Amino acid sequence: MGRGRNRRDGGIAWRRALATVAACGAAFGGSANAWAEPSPTSPPDTRPAVVPAEWGPPQGDHLAASRYLKAHPGATPWGTNDFTCRPSARHPRPIILAHGTDATAYTDWGGIGPQLVAAGFCVFAPNYGGKADATSYGTEDLWASSRQFGDFVERVLTATGADKVDLVGFSQGANITRYYIDKLGGAPHVDQWIGLASPSYGAQMYGLVPLADAAPGLWNVYQQVTSLAAVQQAQGSPFIRELDAGGDTVPGVRYTTVGSRVDEIIQPSTNIALTGPGARNIVLQDLCPIDLTGHFHMVYDPYVQQLLLTLLDPQRASLPQCAYVPLGTEIGEVILGAHS
Repeated sequence: MGRGRNRRDGGIAWRRALATVAACGAAFGGSANAWAEPSPTSPPDTRPAVVPAEWGPPQGDHLAASRYLKAHPGATPWGTNDFTCRPSARHPRPIILAHGTDATAYTDWGGIGPQLVAAGFCVFAPNYGGKADATSYGTEDLWASSRQFGDFVERVLTATGADKVDLVGFSQGANITRYYIDKLGGAPHVDQWIGLASPSYGAQMYGLVPLADAAPGLWNVYQQVTSLAAVQQAQGSPFIRELDAGGDTVPGVRYTTVGSRVDEIIQPSTNIALTGPGARNIVLQDLCPIDLTGHFHMVYDPYVQQLLLTLLDPQRASLPQCAYVPLGTEIGEVILGAHS
């Protein structure tokens, strides 16, 4: 099981950053007047999205995926990034998965990716938004990452011969994929977009954005301990304002968000929802009230994983089975990861 294509990795950096932010009281973002970030007209990033080099086994949570990645840098979710894959009549559109902030394709999609491959889809999951020789991705300028991801979509379309793709983004991945669709002309190439824990209208990270508005120095602290990409996703940031300007959907694409009322990062949780024509917004607890999964565990929650399969293959996928998930499940992963 060693095929796949690419090279770098990630780890538990996002957990260390989250623990640092929680400890020092820094915020996810700051005042709209305090953003020290590149202009959306900055030159395009010409670096290709990174395609990892080997297949790693399916994983059950972020911590297990991160530990495997430490020993196997460059792993990609089992079965993904096979550029010899040709879509079938049953599944004519390749699926491209976009990871979140300070993560990798493997750490975020080590559970869902193999399930989609097993269901018969051609599945791709690049690393994007990283510095040279990065071990964690999704840390750099979101405008550049959106263009980088769009280049990867073109590569997949060319390799597979497909007319369109379906995009699934987690957290930051939902925003950069939607920017590609809505602002970079990607709509003709996309049939369905699904955002898991999407900061569609920005995040407040435990409600601390107002605190950073009052004390802008906290914004600088947060960027130092996390990344530029993290602060660019705060509610009121220039990227978020541009992303949603003129409407948050465009014709021809089916949009679905899947969010949690107990999301720790996106507050209010209604910031996940899209308001444009054709958008469908699913709240996890409306379907399974006893599933209290929050932000980070969303991609490893069994109910959400099965729900995603039903959205992508509604005629064949089994209905999700509701089960109890305690509040704060992913916080345990953060604490363990920060000390591993």
